[in-house]
Amino acid sequence: MADKTRKKRYNIRISGLGGQGVVTTAHILGSTMDNAGQYASLVPFFGSEKRMAPVEAYVRASTEPIYEVGEVVYPDIILIYHSQVVTHGKSYTMPFYTGLKPDSLIIINSEVNVLDEDDVKVLKDLRATVVQFDATKLALDTAGTELATNMAMMGMMLGLINLVSIDNIETAVKERFLGTSFVSSGGTAMLDSAIEKKFKKKEELLQKNMDVISKTFEMANSIDLDTADLIIKFDI
Repeated sequence: MADKTRKKRYNIRISGLGGQGVVTTAHILGSTMDNAGQYASLVPFFGSEKRMAPVEAYVRASTEPIYEVGEVVYPDIILIYHSQVVTHGKSYTMPFYTGLKPDSLIIINSEVNVLDEDDVKVLKDLRATVVQFDATKLALDTAGTELATNMAMMGMMLGLINLVSIDNIETAVKERFLGTSFVSSGGTAMLDSAIEKKFKKKEELLQKNMDVISKTFEMANSIDLDTADLIIKFDI
């Protein structure tokens, strides 16, 4: 079995619904890799910029230079931000595991099992590992808002693959929410405004997001991907 935690490069596909911060995650992942002195390329993809519409983002993260852009067709990692991506087929790439490489990782935000027998067989044959937890509840419990769900998903992934430090992530989150260089789309700007109203001070927003990420790092530390069962579930 390949070592799932020491790859030089990860091709990441993020699937979710509009309003869940899929594209924001891709931007922060890219900045985090840059802060770590490593490399990333990212591409967002969405048909209509509105809440609950399917959204995908593709990120390549590597310790070596990257020359590719565009859709990630063969992912090492898939992040599923909403159970409807699996159960209702709300994704631009279906079934959700299309192109998944062997010895890969899937992280699903759900409190209930969303995989049917056929899904499980495919993932077992690919020697995949599925980490399932209620990221939305963790965000609500820790940060007081479901808008930090994307931080929980990103934190879990980065905690598992060990490409960057939590300091690298904090710098990227700070740049995203406290900096002035990031230019967001109209929908993302509206979401940012809603988040800022929730947290009167941006510093408080940053701290809440980092609290969520730190919590998922602790959870990830309890997992050995190379010896883990097919499906790992956390109760939140």
